[in-house]
Amino acid sequence: MDESDIESSRSIKRRRLSGDGRTSSRCSSPDELAASSDRERSYERRADSGVHNTLNSSRRQSYRDISEDSADELNEDRVHTFYRDSRSRDRRSPDSPSSGAQSAITARSRASSERKPLYTNYRQKVVLKGHRRGVAAVKFSPDGRCIASCSADATIRIWDTICGKQLHILEGHMAGVSTIAWSPDSKTLASGSDDKSIRLWDASTGKAYPVPLLGHHNYIYSLAFSPKGNMLVSGSYDEAVFIWDVRTARVMRSLPAHSDPVGGVDFIRDGTLIVSCAGDGLIRIWDTATGQCLRTLVHEDNAPVTSVRFSPNGKYVLAWTLDSCVRLWNYVEGRCVKTYQGHLNKKYSVSGAFGVYGGGEQAFVASGSEDGSIIIWDVTSKDVLQRLEGHEGPVLGVDSLSGVELLATAGLDRTIRIWEVEQDESFKGRDEDMS
Repeated sequence: MDESDIESSRSIKRRRLSGDGRTSSRCSSPDELAASSDRERSYERRADSGVHNTLNSSRRQSYRDISEDSADELNEDRVHTFYRDSRSRDRRSPDSPSSGAQSAITARSRASSERKPLYTNYRQKVVLKGHRRGVAAVKFSPDGRCIASCSADATIRIWDTICGKQLHILEGHMAGVSTIAWSPDSKTLASGSDDKSIRLWDASTGKAYPVPLLGHHNYIYSLAFSPKGNMLVSGSYDEAVFIWDVRTARVMRSLPAHSDPVGGVDFIRDGTLIVSCAGDGLIRIWDTATGQCLRTLVHEDNAPVTSVRFSPNGKYVLAWTLDSCVRLWNYVEGRCVKTYQGHLNKKYSVSGAFGVYGGGEQAFVASGSEDGSIIIWDVTSKDVLQRLEGHEGPVLGVDSLSGVELLATAGLDRTIRIWEVEQDESFKGRDEDMS
């Protein structure tokens, strides 16, 4: 096979990451699950597929019968619970305040919500360079010490979060690397590649574990560790979702998940549920223990879904679609409660992250964009808090560091950029005006 044959056989994702501008069908890569009318399927056809929803089945109904934001789940009084489970909030102890004191606390909480910052103030801190082709994903380690990035150049790189120094170059994949995931203890890094393999790496040494995870029949597009780190979930171009035993490097369960390439997967915070999404426009919730599909979410626009993740409190699912929308779903009730717009996403698999601002009391959603910017929305109001500029091409990966006001972004310009909140004088002045 000569060089031209090798080039033509690569997936669209790899071609566009390398910037050669060739085109193909939307389903050959999660970075390019572009809409195609001849492959769109109606919701009614999918309803006959035999997949049964058992999660809150009494409330099942078509999204067409539900008005978005009809009952706002994220009102101002409860936005802070987005990151903190409030199940015990209504349980009164013997020392609980009286009704009058409780009313005063509620009033202060509402006043505080009304004075919340109107925008964030991220500024570019450092630009990390080293990848030879476009960067598909970037992830902070859970302990915050390192940043990992992966690229179409078939390498993974680990960087120091504080100074930006490159610590390791992980080489071993035979094709571009589309996805990475950190283990909860920050000791292991998983990578998924177009060579159909998943590799585990020792983050401290940069060395690969001896046994790769083999089983998928096509490109690996998404990975996520379980909260305990003993399981890994993967999504692939072969339309399947695999649950792996990390210790034995074997498949525990294979889920016939979708009818198009699987673009995104994630574990809920307690590990009991998995969410997956694909170019077929479906988002599915799975029981980790049984492999049963508990809920299928679909929007009336039926746009391909390229990336998905659970909210930090586990009550919502955030999904990126190729109609330039990011949607927040209440998956128990099966309805979309928020739609965030303002970015451009028609061709590539763009992802993002949840984060906090305003002293940790307010939540935001951040997303990459094909116009080279990063958009930050308030979770509740959907207002654009900030638009970050700096990349010179589509931004594919965005991650935030929990508890620290840092963002990491990556894109086709081959760079990783670190952003931090800057408390400048003009920002302080605006903050004081709101108090």
